[in-house]
Amino acid sequence: MSWILSALLAVQVISALSIIVLVLLQQGKGADMGSAFGAGGSGGAGSLFGSAGAANFLSRATKWAAVVFFATTVGLAYMSHARGPAPAPSGVMEGYQDPSVPQLPGSGDAGVPAAPDASVPTAPASPDAAVPAPAPAPA
Repeated sequence: MSWILSALLAVQVISALSIIVLVLLQQGKGADMGSAFGAGGSGGAGSLFGSAGAANFLSRATKWAAVVFFATTVGLAYMSHARGPAPAPSGVMEGYQDPSVPQLPGSGDAGVPAAPDASVPTAPASPDAAVPAPAPAPA
C-alpha cells in the first residue's frame, strides 16, 4: 500500500513541476501586439511547431498535466483516508514529568498518589478524634 502512495506522490510532483514549466513557457495574450510592431522575432519555437502550433501544443500539454495533477490529488486523498479514521490526538504534554519538580514521598507517576506507605504518618480517620476537647473555662 505504501508503494502506491509513493508512486502517486512522485507522479504528482512531476506533474506539478511540468505545469510550472509549461505555464512559464507560454506567451501571454498581449505578446501578439508586440510582434505586430516588429518586437517579436519569427524564428525559434515558431518554426518547430508552425505559426500557431507552439501555443496549441503548450496549452494542450498544460491541460493534460493539470488533469494528471488533479487525478493524483484525488488518488492520494482516497488512499490516505482508506486506512481508517485517525486516532484522536493526545496532548503534547501528556505523560511529561518535569525532573526539576520534587515529588512527594509515595506518589506514583504524574503526581497520582500511590498506595499509602507505612513510613509516612497519616491523620486520624474520625473527625472527633482529630479535634481536642476544649479546656474548661476558669470560674
